[in-house]
Amino acid sequence: MPRVRTCSLKLFFHAVTIAWPPLFDFFLSPDSISLMLKIRLQRVGRKHIPIFRVVLTDSKNSTRSGKFHEVLGTYNLVTDEKKVNAERVKYWMSKGAQPSGTVHNFLVGERIIPGKKINVLPRTRPVKKEAKQPITDNQPQEEKKKEERKEEAKTEATVSATLPQTEQVQTA
Repeated sequence: MPRVRTCSLKLFFHAVTIAWPPLFDFFLSPDSISLMLKIRLQRVGRKHIPIFRVVLTDSKNSTRSGKFHEVLGTYNLVTDEKKVNAERVKYWMSKGAQPSGTVHNFLVGERIIPGKKINVLPRTRPVKKEAKQPITDNQPQEEKKKEERKEEAKTEATVSATLPQTEQVQTA
């Protein structure tokens, strides 16, 4: 009896594997897979020797993973040597690949793509100093006392700084 079950299960799985691939073939075809492609720089030089590859990679790959689909060019900062396959860059951008900010500026500088350079550095905000507000009667008494203590400490510090060393020892 168990022999019949295993045989029937084998036939069932064999029939399923024959019938199912045409139904789900669209999941497996490489043309239908839509990847979020990025054109970015990948560092390949040693320490203190910055050399970069311009690579086409999936956006989910980290920059240091080493995985890429195609090498589109190189950029050597030491010798300022720049090589880019412009045809392949334009082809992949027509397919939907997005360049990173630095690569976009690099391609605009090489006149491979039209447009203006973009600011890729983070925006910095100036440090704002808090303006001192005059003391009013509406503030609690504790805040007034704290400010008076701070002012007394400042005046003591300035007085002790102006006194000669001998006088400071006597007062201490």
